[in-house]
Formats: sequence, C-alpha cells, structure tokens
Amino acid sequence: MMERAKTRKDIGQVLVEGAFLKAQDLVRAQEKARGQGQKLVEVLLRDNLISPETLATVLSFQFNVPVIDLSQYEIEAQAVALVPEEVAREHRVLPLKVEGDVLTVAMEDPSDVATLDTLAALSRKRLRVVIPLHGGIEEAVRTHYRLAQKIEREISQVVAAQPQAPAGPRVVVSEPGPVGEAIAQAPIVRAVDMILTQAVKDRASDIHIEPEEDGIRLRYRIDGILHQVATLPMGIHSALISRIKVMANMNIAERRRPQDGQFSAAIAERSIDFRVATAETAHGEMAVLRVLDKSLGLLQLSQVGMAPGVQEGHRRILDSPFGMVLVSGPTGSGKTTTLYASIGELNPQERNIMTIEDPIEYHFKRINQIQVNRQAEITFAAGLRAIMRLDPDVILVGEIRDKETATVAVQAALTGHLVLTSIHANDAVAAIIRLIDLGVEPFLVTSAVIGSLSQRLVRKVCPYCRNMEKVSPAEAGGLPAGDAGGEDGLLRRPGLQLLLPDGLPGKDGGL
Repeated sequence: MMERAKTRKDIGQVLVEGAFLKAQDLVRAQEKARGQGQKLVEVLLRDNLISPETLATVLSFQFNVPVIDLSQYEIEAQAVALVPEEVAREHRVLPLKVEGDVLTVAMEDPSDVATLDTLAALSRKRLRVVIPLHGGIEEAVRTHYRLAQKIEREISQVVAAQPQAPAGPRVVVSEPGPVGEAIAQAPIVRAVDMILTQAVKDRASDIHIEPEEDGIRLRYRIDGILHQVATLPMGIHSALISRIKVMANMNIAERRRPQDGQFSAAIAERSIDFRVATAETAHGEMAVLRVLDKSLGLLQLSQVGMAPGVQEGHRRILDSPFGMVLVSGPTGSGKTTTLYASIGELNPQERNIMTIEDPIEYHFKRINQIQVNRQAEITFAAGLRAIMRLDPDVILVGEIRDKETATVAVQAALTGHLVLTSIHANDAVAAIIRLIDLGVEPFLVTSAVIGSLSQRLVRKVCPYCRNMEKVSPAEAGGLPAGDAGGEDGLLRRPGLQLLLPDGLPGKDGGL
C-alpha cells in the first residue's frame, strides 16, 4: 500500500483539481496542519472546507477503497477488542469486523501508512480498509469502546466483591437481602445506566439481556435486527436483573413467574420510557426492555411509507364520522406510529379526541390521553367505558387484547364514534377474524369495522450503499413491472459497501 500511495497525487491536489476545494483554502489548511502538527484531512474537516461525504467519495476513487455508512454497519465486539481505545482515538480509526486473518477497519485517510502499520502490529491481522461516508469516527469510537469495555470494567468490580455464581441451569438467590446489597453497589448501577444510555444513542428499540451457559449475552435491536454488543460475566446476573426489576417496581424475590413493569429515565436530556418483561429460562432470568423515546418527532401520515393508493383510501376512512379502523401487524411493526399519524390528520379543535394507551408514548396537544393503570383498576376496557361518558368524537385504543375491550370498542364504533385501534394479526383480513376469535359477534364486526390495515417494517436501501446486480430472467419474471431495470437486467439491491473503482458517483450515487 505504501508503494501505491507514492504514485498517487496528494489528496489536497485532487480536491483542488476536482473543484471541491479552492487553491487558497488548501494553502491555508496546509499551513495550519504543519503549524499545529495535524493531518491535512483533519484540518479540512474541522474547518468545514469539505464535507465528510466529499472526502469519502474522492478518497474512495483515488485509492479504490469501499465506502460504508457506519450507522448501518454491524460492529463486532471481537474486532473492537483487537485495537486499544487510545490508539483508535488518536489515529481516528474504528475496527469493524474480523474474518479469519483479516481485520476490517474504518479510517478517514487510507493513505496514512504509519497508522496502518500500527494497526497491523497490534492486531496481528491483515487489514482491509473502508472509508466512513458521513465521518463520525470519533463518536463511533466513544460509543463502542465505552459499551464493550467500560461496562465490563464496572461489572468486574462487583464480580470481585462477591462469589462467582455457578453456570448451572438456574441462578437462584434464596433471600432478597444479598440481592439488595448487590444492586446498591455503585458499579452495577453505573453499568445499567451505561447499557440504557448506549441503547438510546444507538437508536435501539429493544434491549435483550439473555443468560447463557458461559455468560450473559447483551443485544440491541436496531432497525429491526438484533446486534450483539457485549458478553457479560454470569456472576453478575442476579444483581443485574435485580437492579432492572427495582427500577421497574417489580418483585425481585419472584424469579419463576414472568413479570412486567416499566420506568422512565432522563437520558441525554430526553425523557425515555422503558417497558420491562422478564421470564425464567434454562440458565436463569432473561429480561427484555422496550425503549420508547418520547422526544422523537411524530411522523405524518405521508411519511410512514404507505403506497399512494393505500394512503388515499386510509384518508377517506379517517373522514368517516363513525366506525372502527383496525391496524394490525407483529410487535414492533409501527402500529402505534400509524395510529398517531392518523389522529394527527384530524382536527382537535372541532372534535373531542381521546385515547387509552399503555403506555402513553407521545403527548399530544389538545388531545385527552388516559394511561392504563391496572393497580388503580384502569384497564383498556374500563378506560374505554369511562371515555364513552366523556362525549368523545374520536377514540384511540392502544391495543385490543381481550374480549371485554373488543366488545366495548365495537359498541363505541356502533354508537357514532370513530374508533382507531391496533390488534395483533398477520394481515388485514386476519384482523377481522381475530375480533371474532375474541368473542365479538360476526354481525357486529360487519357493522362496526370500516377499514383494516396491515403493515410491516421494511429496511430501506441506503442510496450510498446500494449496488447493481444482474438478475436472471427467472428472477426478473417474479418482479413487478419496471423493477428488473430494463434490457440489461440490472437490479438495485441493498449492500453494505459502495465500490467505486471506475469513477466518481453521479447524482444517484454512480449506480
């Protein structure tokens, strides 16, 4: 790589020749770099003389190196462990994954031979270099090194202070006293806080804490896919689960029965809700935390991804004065988001819009929202009956889970109210069948339901990461008209890398 680098033009010269940078700005940046002992690339980015996207594109073309989007890349903990945090921070590099004797690393300047030599010596691996499209190396280093190393460092303090728990089928503490002492220790408190904070920063929708025979697997669900981010020692399992149970106001002495709870936390100056569910497994209790960020802006109906025809039909249904609208789909498919976008289309000045939810994920202005509280005997059915006496025009029911709630919701739709609700079903037709399965009479379902919508989450293709793939006539025959790409049979498919060996990308990413 060193020999190839010598034959290429200086990056500053390439930027000037490509009209990405003015010659006078390059001269000033070079003087700053020499005077401050920094790399030219660092000065150009810091002073906003070029964007990270421009730099990545030019470097990719110059050195024939792939470009990736770090936010869409799964970073392996074993790769991070090969390079110390100090080295990664100083040289602005991030190890991504290990494949045999090859370590893939992201770096902003692939011409930095000294850094490459350092990484090769530390990891004892051959290197494959990629360039981050949007920059963000420093933030990514803080994110992944803190999670992989600092959590384990905090937990190791608790492990050293208590006996190692056996890796048998169950981890049982007979008395709650020692558990209470363990969760009161600062290290375990800090470790849980770091797990929660990192999940929010990574835009995770769920946190999975899963005990196994040789350790605790910590995974985040990001964009619908679970990513393993750390493996924690089994000796801390009881204290870790108990700390989460205390935060969610759950019974720490009960381990055999599944439990549910929730709590709120202020993370990065934002109010975040966490829904907690625990259950006993072969190796001990596992916990799953659903992350609900109240500060995220709501999507409008035009932004949720409906096809134009579906969106137009859904809007017509929302104009109806009464009836029931069902939104179905699996857990985490965005049903609540669609319901929120739907009531956002309605005018709260002219209508009394009320909701019954568990939990309230987003607070609306001029809309009356009720939180389910089983301890106060406020269930979906009881809350819905109360709403019926408050002169509502539109009612949003967070979820229909039982016969009682289904019956009351259908009655509300038949008595002149527009009822929007979610229900677990595989498709739009199955949602209606599900109502009948819950015990609602078929003739009532026929009279009440005016619309049924089913949805799924679909991973979007990154415009910078997609590539062209030639498909066979058989594959093209199974695609909708126009998707096969014409006579050349080229089809856009998702990918993690944008290879630019032949030239710079055009408006559509050169694809």
